[in-house]
Amino acid sequence: MGDGPEEDHVLRELQPSVERLLERHLAAARDWLPHQYVPWSAAHDFDGPLRGTAWAPEQSALPQAVRDALVVNLLTEDNLPSYHFEIATRFGRDGAWGSWVHRWTAEEDRHAAALRAYVHARRAVDPVALEELRMRHVGTGYRAGLPTLLHSLAYVMVQELATRQAHRNAGAACQDPVGEQLMARIAADENLHMLFYRELFSDALARFPDAALTALADVLHDFEMPGAGLPGFRARAARIAAAGIYGLDVHLEHVVVPLLRALKVMSLPGLGPAGEQARERLDAHTERLSARAARARELFDRMTTPHEDRQREDRTKTPREDPTAREAHV
Repeated sequence: MGDGPEEDHVLRELQPSVERLLERHLAAARDWLPHQYVPWSAAHDFDGPLRGTAWAPEQSALPQAVRDALVVNLLTEDNLPSYHFEIATRFGRDGAWGSWVHRWTAEEDRHAAALRAYVHARRAVDPVALEELRMRHVGTGYRAGLPTLLHSLAYVMVQELATRQAHRNAGAACQDPVGEQLMARIAADENLHMLFYRELFSDALARFPDAALTALADVLHDFEMPGAGLPGFRARAARIAAAGIYGLDVHLEHVVVPLLRALKVMSLPGLGPAGEQARERLDAHTERLSARAARARELFDRMTTPHEDRQREDRTKTPREDPTAREAHV
């Protein structure tokens, strides 16, 4: 771990915080029943042993970008076994740390169950393609590869907030009140998870300011959603971003900036040289992300501009001003 604190020391120092935050979480968390959020009356049998009707694209009433978001969100949730292994290995399975790991896993497991039932009942996506992707994605597994416990805490904090926003925005865009209600319910879970990790990371910043802020700078600089390894992720992510569900602009406005503000990063006291360098990196990263987000949004706006209007705009712009497609995704 280099010059940073030993992992066992971090676990011991943060144990009281985990106990306090777990108690707060259990008091705030609302148990809910996935089967109550699924439109079962809209469902009918698929082809196969039950000799129902095969899926066809025209059966889905959801916009393409929403279908992409549902696939990415669902398959991300499906990889829960890997995520549980990652955090259980890092945080441990004993005491308050272990109690949190198991409670978090139980709550997260609802999400995939409810989402899969919803997309099947609504015939929202191709169930055969979805299952083939699930087998490939879960069969491959997920490894975060983060160097320290503080990096892991920073990542799960950022990821939970990003996931909350992705679910919430997918629901708002789905044009289905049932889907919106389900996505809002899942997003509420993710928000509580984020609050747990954000407060825990705030305590880590107070105890290990240089190491924790360095970890946060590293994580934000290289951040990718855990579903980034999905086959076809880049094309789906571009469509999701173009629809305003989740892209660089959403990531900046609803994840990066609120976290830095809540953690009071720019006014954090007690930093040494490493912490000051991390703060400078975070400031520079936010500026770069803002510029990239603006260029990506310009690209998406141009994609939805009528052809005649776009031709007039092109005559007044140089090619240098056109953003690149690689900036369309997080």
